[in-house]
Amino acid sequence: MKIIADKNIPFVEEAFSEFGDVVALPGRDILQDEVRDADILLVRTVTRVDEALLRRSRVQFVGTATIGYDHIDVEYLNSRDILFSSAAGCNANSVAEYVIAALLVLAERYELDLSDMTLGVVGVGNVGSKVVEKAEALGMNVLLNDPPRARELDGPDMREYLPLKRVLDESDIVTLHVPLTYEGEDATYRMANPGFFNKMREGSFLINTSRGQVADTYAFLHALYHGRVKSAVIDVWEGEPAIPVTLLDCVDIGTPHIAGYSRDGKANATRLLYESAARHFLKPLNWLPGKLPGPCVPVIHVPENGADIQSILGFIVKKAYNIRRDDRALRLMLTHPPHTRPGYFERLRNEYPVRREFHSIMVSISEDKKHIVPAVKTLGFKLNMNNTHTINKGKRKRDINYE
Repeated sequence: MKIIADKNIPFVEEAFSEFGDVVALPGRDILQDEVRDADILLVRTVTRVDEALLRRSRVQFVGTATIGYDHIDVEYLNSRDILFSSAAGCNANSVAEYVIAALLVLAERYELDLSDMTLGVVGVGNVGSKVVEKAEALGMNVLLNDPPRARELDGPDMREYLPLKRVLDESDIVTLHVPLTYEGEDATYRMANPGFFNKMREGSFLINTSRGQVADTYAFLHALYHGRVKSAVIDVWEGEPAIPVTLLDCVDIGTPHIAGYSRDGKANATRLLYESAARHFLKPLNWLPGKLPGPCVPVIHVPENGADIQSILGFIVKKAYNIRRDDRALRLMLTHPPHTRPGYFERLRNEYPVRREFHSIMVSISEDKKHIVPAVKTLGFKLNMNNTHTINKGKRKRDINYE
């Protein structure tokens, strides 16, 4: 078989070489001529998969190494009996960690006590449910909105799902985790419109890591200019890669659609597509992702000074993932000529540095800081509890770990 794949899908050649010949291309170079004689097509969000691309091809299997699939014409694939697979949930933890990093930056910048604040989570699927768990570890009160999920679930143990109006009115910070849909009562295309922003509590914050088209850029700008929204964190933008720089200039944190770009999440996406293709073509499951690169900071030592849980968690998370670096990298785009900015945005995504998830990092905590252990564990870090004494010998100090 012949496999055409986006070259930015990690391990794709290694995983799919047992199926046949893998041709890895930039996503925007995957065109009709390239897929004409392909059996398997593997893409990311930059490749639109529809009749125009596949009309004369022999493709039998299409996979996208992403959670969302609004760039895939699933109806057309069904009409051609082409099997489709997405990587739902592959990078949910990565996005949730991004949101936690953003919350802690906002808390530091605006001197917020997150334990006194309410977070509204709009969309409580793979990503949103993880955000709920981690935000509660920060002590936040969390309100949930997810009409489709509320209709599907029932029973006394179900968490309460609230109307959107109430969530927007009662939340200090709102975070969006919905798929991009255009039709039906739960359509999310530009759901963050003037009416949405008018329902938000004045002076609140908005985080969007779902899809850029979920928020109306002009309505967003109006809400920011007039103080309805105090500030925002945006990872996804209308018009990518030609993003609205006026909006970037207004937000506290802006990043180039990389919230889910942990190396762990990318490896999970490839594994899910490989397993789906193997089942379809009746092949044995012979591949798992190879060893991932280690984290930049394998061990984080909690400082002895300070006992405030939020500040300690802020220190730990910043060491594990400094979201400010991604913000600074995107803002450098403003120094580039306008016609080169879309290319710069794509380079930031394609050349994104290794980022490992929190579970790959050990946090070393002394006994007097054990009150932060539950939160650190819920955020996903590995733990090393130690009993460390400092001994003075002249000007020298050394730590004794009794473990």
